[in-house]
Amino acid sequence: MRDSDDLKAIALEYGKRQAPSILTKGEGDEAMSIIDAAFDLGLPVIEDEVLQRLLSGVDIGEEIPESLYRAVAVVLAWVFWLRGDEPGSHNG
Repeated sequence: MRDSDDLKAIALEYGKRQAPSILTKGEGDEAMSIIDAAFDLGLPVIEDEVLQRLLSGVDIGEEIPESLYRAVAVVLAWVFWLRGDEPGSHNG
């Protein structure tokens, strides 16, 4: 396992805006707290350093840029599949 000092985490939110947005992000102990909170809530945790680096330039509360839609869509599709959701099942 990686040293917590090198650990980075980004939490995404999807469904309240037109595009996924950055809910929170952190490094070191703060990243570990984000990951622990996700596990406690039963939320999926995905390790993807490349995507983390790409998303690290997006500020908290901002929607992800269009250039990252495809990469985030792959992650969201996997999350929906894990939960057994079908497309459009969370609309309205």
